[in-house]
Amino acid sequence: MRVLVTGGAGFIGANFVRWTRAHRPEAQVVVLDALTYAGNRASLPGDVELVVGDVADAEVVDRLVAASDLVVHFAAESHNDNSLHDPSPFVRTNVVGTFTLLEAVRRHDVRLHHVSTDEVYGDLALDDPDRFRESTPYNPSSPYSATKAGSDLLVRAWVRSFGVRATISNCSNNYGGYQHVEKFIPRQITNLLDGGRPKLYGTGENVRDWIHVDDHNAAVWTIVDRGRLGETYMIGADGERSNREVVELLLELTGRPRDAYDLVSDRPGHDLRYAIDATRLRTELGWVPEYAHFEDGLAATVQWYRDNEAWWRPQKDATEAKYAQLGR
Repeated sequence: MRVLVTGGAGFIGANFVRWTRAHRPEAQVVVLDALTYAGNRASLPGDVELVVGDVADAEVVDRLVAASDLVVHFAAESHNDNSLHDPSPFVRTNVVGTFTLLEAVRRHDVRLHHVSTDEVYGDLALDDPDRFRESTPYNPSSPYSATKAGSDLLVRAWVRSFGVRATISNCSNNYGGYQHVEKFIPRQITNLLDGGRPKLYGTGENVRDWIHVDDHNAAVWTIVDRGRLGETYMIGADGERSNREVVELLLELTGRPRDAYDLVSDRPGHDLRYAIDATRLRTELGWVPEYAHFEDGLAATVQWYRDNEAWWRPQKDATEAKYAQLGR
């Protein structure tokens, strides 16, 4: 099988490539990545073919899709704060890029899996017992989540209108190795490893539903192998934790007092709570997470950042300087 991975030098995409190499060694993997700030050549195995290019470049995309049996589409602009500052790259990559890819897989009749996010559903109240399901209406609240919602709807339309062979997954928040230090968990871990204090937006009550990146990528392959074409599957591992709980656990894992953190100003439009109901993925396709307990996955992630300072250190100073300008 020849697999094209768009956005394969980003956090989840690079881990997907590594998971594929470990568990599907017969697959020939090609990565398409624009190597923006979120893409890192060092996240990929050295012998994987990397094509540096834009997913919205029709000529490059058509050539790569024509030589593929499967496309797994991770390429996306994904940072909420950045989308509030300048939405235009999000429209180009997430909407135009997905359209470009859909037209290519349509021409060449190539199987597509589109990776999306739970943020397309908006957020839930902190005291709401409900969780996001495949039937939950879309209600995006930022330029990022709006463009991801748009990309999902394009995939659904191309399936229905043109018979494109595609599936969609909407996942909860990923964590694990090779994640840029601008993101919540690696930022807190690297602050702690540097002897600093974690920082919490607002009061730290916002809740996210965490899944280890390896579990997410195993689920993607499960959908590729056994999922029904045209269907959407939620990917989550029952990892709901408040941001405060995550920081307190990180402090505990690194031998610090559980209250050794600072509160900073909240970000605009900060969604309150995400929660995924992955019943369909578990019952129909038989997927189960390896890291069934969030604490185990988080401990493994802390150890990864301890062991891989050479990977994250070049990003750290610039990231903290940017947050300092925002007072966060």
